Amino acid sequence: MNNRTFTMIKPEAVRAGVHADILKMIVDNGFRIVALRMHHLSRNDAMRFYAVHKGKPFYEKLVEYMSSGPIIAAILEADNAVAAYRCLVGATNPQEAAEGTIRAKFGTDKTANAVHASDSDENARIEWKQHFCESDIML
Repeated sequence: MNNRTFTMIKPEAVRAGVHADILKMIVDNGFRIVALRMHHLSRNDAMRFYAVHKGKPFYEKLVEYMSSGPIIAAILEADNAVAAYRCLVGATNPQEAAEGTIRAKFGTDKTANAVHASDSDENARIEWKQHFCESDIML
């Protein structure tokens, strides 16, 4: 059975114009895009999305960065979607990401690493609900 995960293409990747290349990599690797939206996170949206990191040294920089320009939010569907997508994405630090992964190809540093990838089925649902309503999602 297929399941779903959530991703965001981050502001630097959108600004650099590589978001179409990232979406192509996602589809070419067997994911079905069931919801897609480009929008600009407000500071409050970014604070809410990354609330789990509040109090950590990188939190303010992350919030500022994620609200600095448009992002592309997407719900992806595939077998074992969370694990499969995290494998495609690569390590958080692009310099440590395996060759051929999204972050190795398009990321620049640990914050500007091209994409966000949910770390569990539960968090994927929590995260996509901050960007989509049920009527936005294809069956």
